[in-house]
Amino acid sequence: MAARVLSACVRGLPAAFAPLPRVPTLALARPLSTALCPVGTRRRAGATQPASPFAQVPGSITQLCRQYSDLPPLTLEGIKDRVLYVLKLYDKIDPEKLSVNSHFMKDLGLDSLDQVEIIMAMEDEFGFEIPDIDAEKLMCPQEIVDYIADKKDVYE
Repeated sequence: MAARVLSACVRGLPAAFAPLPRVPTLALARPLSTALCPVGTRRRAGATQPASPFAQVPGSITQLCRQYSDLPPLTLEGIKDRVLYVLKLYDKIDPEKLSVNSHFMKDLGLDSLDQVEIIMAMEDEFGFEIPDIDAEKLMCPQEIVDYIADKKDVYE
């Protein structure tokens, strides 16, 4: 049954290798349902809809694509700034005592749960997971900077 429906849909499509048309940017400002449907063929909410969802699409199918830009390249200085920024926002750390060589437990008076929260904040900031075995070894901001630089292949 599904094979018959799929083959009927494929047979009804225009030539498979025809280039897809570009959509004017003004059409993208409207909702997709109205952008694909010509003005004269729109239906009211109470009107009966055609059996096929493709019946409202004009002669060609439009492909929409979202593009993302690349992040700026990481540098050791940028990593250090971001690590210190996240640590300064942590409520149990006094920004006056914080430096890149401050030990979390000895110098800043944090416990192991605070260290776990710091590692979780770093995972959120840099977008990758730090395994527990490695996280236990990261006891000062400089060690975190070195670890992230190593994982992201940043060497300067």
